[in-house]
Amino acid sequence: MTDKTADGPGPVLAVVHEAGRAAPGSALVLGLRGLRHDADAELFAARIAERHRRFRVTLEGHGPGRHTLRLLPDSGAPGPASPSAASPSPASPGPADLGAELLADLLGPYPGAGEPLALAGDRRELLAEAVTRADGPDRYLEQVHWNWSGPLDRARFDAAWQSVCGRESILRAAFDWTAVPRLLLHPYAEVEIVHRTRADTTWRELLDADRARGFALNRPPLLRLTLLEGDPGAPTRVLLTCHRALLDEHGVHLLLRAFYRAYLAAGALPGGERRPDLRDHARWLARQGTEGARELWTRAAPPRGAATAPGRPGPDTRQSGEGRLRRRLEDPYGPRLRSWAAARGVGESSALHMVWALLLYRAAAAGGPLAVSFGVRVCGGDIALPGAAGIPGLLGSALPMTVRVDPAAPLAGLLRQVHDARLDMGAYPWVSGDLIREWSGRGPGERLTDTVIVFDGPADPGAGVGRELQAQGVGVDAPRTVGAGGGVPVTVVARHESGGALVLDAVYDRARVADADAAAVLGQCVGLLRALTDLPDPDPTVGGVLALLADVEAPSMAARPPAVRRTALRTLRGGSSSAEVICLLVVPGVVGGCYERFARDHQGPQTIVVWDLDGPPGPVAPGPMVPAALAELLARGRRLVLGGCGPGAGAAYELARVLADGTGSPVSVVMTGLGGPRSSAEALARGLAGVAVRRD
Repeated sequence: MTDKTADGPGPVLAVVHEAGRAAPGSALVLGLRGLRHDADAELFAARIAERHRRFRVTLEGHGPGRHTLRLLPDSGAPGPASPSAASPSPASPGPADLGAELLADLLGPYPGAGEPLALAGDRRELLAEAVTRADGPDRYLEQVHWNWSGPLDRARFDAAWQSVCGRESILRAAFDWTAVPRLLLHPYAEVEIVHRTRADTTWRELLDADRARGFALNRPPLLRLTLLEGDPGAPTRVLLTCHRALLDEHGVHLLLRAFYRAYLAAGALPGGERRPDLRDHARWLARQGTEGARELWTRAAPPRGAATAPGRPGPDTRQSGEGRLRRRLEDPYGPRLRSWAAARGVGESSALHMVWALLLYRAAAAGGPLAVSFGVRVCGGDIALPGAAGIPGLLGSALPMTVRVDPAAPLAGLLRQVHDARLDMGAYPWVSGDLIREWSGRGPGERLTDTVIVFDGPADPGAGVGRELQAQGVGVDAPRTVGAGGGVPVTVVARHESGGALVLDAVYDRARVADADAAAVLGQCVGLLRALTDLPDPDPTVGGVLALLADVEAPSMAARPPAVRRTALRTLRGGSSSAEVICLLVVPGVVGGCYERFARDHQGPQTIVVWDLDGPPGPVAPGPMVPAALAELLARGRRLVLGGCGPGAGAAYELARVLADGTGSPVSVVMTGLGGPRSSAEALARGLAGVAVRRD
């Protein structure tokens, strides 16, 4: 299993609350368990006061690790410090609500990380999928490798990467999905660099073992390196692994160039943090008006009947995991394609987009005009923020490109459509899939496309850096990616090799697209790109080009498996018939094993049950009904205590509010932040001990 969280150097904080007790306008009273020193507690309270100015914050200590935090709504306060805080106005008639942003800050990393940044677009969606995915190797890892020939100074190599880590805030970032998906920039992180030899392992074993390790997404850095050294004089293979929710391939190339500069500078980059960075981008993004983007995507979003699948409906593939394929458009077709596209006033990327639109249309088996849609990666480096092109990280999203394919229409018209659609996207590269769904009336999480096309830029270190490395006897080749998918069934990445050949790398979900079908669709893509340069008709129709595939079977694609509905109640530990019932809530993103470990170590008389709920990471919608099995346990007046770790904390808080409003009786709730199984279980135990002693 890939562990999504890790036990850090400090304990996970537990927050204890009794929902329903506060009168309108009164303070929110929260018990804090786990802040070991008063100085940590004062720092914690100051951070809450700074970020949530609608409250007057007071703190009381009750001994080591035990504090009470009171949040009194301040009617004269200017409002939340964060524009994304989802909390009621201080003038609300009822008791104050914690709200998602406040809950996230209360349960954040101990004793507090740096500035939190909201997530949107691909990064938000990739994080949600990564933390809720079933056991197994992490499909969202990106592995990039290259050969290093010549002398290698290990100390300088390690120091150079640590210097880049200090320079680039993205390498000190980790994720928090306790209540709202967000990025946390930590003040310090240390890049893991491991040196191996071919006597220890083979290259394939190293790749597989590295992918199986995954990352603890709540601990920075989400990047590591492994060096596989061979015989004296032989090149060293360097493997860089990062998480796709944090960095794309373009971002990796930017970091590599910074690393090479640091290595040439004796292992240290001059100057401090590079700016602009993710923080500057976030502030720039908050200032952008949405009127023009909304107008564009209200009309340009994929219609509900658009063809998005690269294959026709087919049976279960009987496969699993992630597949990878590579095809090349070599000489003479690579240069010919560039010339063919240039003669029509477009780039190679437009030719690739047009061919992909043809394949999606063919897979739909339509008899007339049909809209087709697929994702196109917009890196976000072209935003109107000076220096944005040098910011590593996912600044943009895979935006849906929709064109109308008509077999009777000229091919030139389809080529112009994809070209113009890409230009329209470039006007608003900061738009996310979340906003497009909202503006087009889609539901949250509804998939807009099934495929993504990425046209990547050059991966070389730059001519000047390359010459300086050569002057020191060091040779590095272009990095090669063992890519990860983008959360869709098929992702195709196009790039140029050093020799000029156009290379297409496909990463696909083998549960949706079988190996043979993936090979067929990529092969047909390359075949059509070649055919464009040899068409006898200078002005063919769309149908005329599609006819080139008349004798080739269309690939198939398995249906998306239905979502599993979970509302089960499980008993982890029986207890006394008169003692409290501890109900722990499970939602997607709760670290596995923490509740079982807590129940195993618990010594009290309480009955411990686990309630599985559906929903995305974060609070569940108010209103879930208590299952009959739990109601039966509570029938004799037994007290209910709700608890949750990570995103389960938000679900427990929301449910406690609903139950308290419905019964008129307070409901105790224990909430903990993100941690591994051990630290989360220990935090729950501290919090539940606080429930028994605190009655203020």
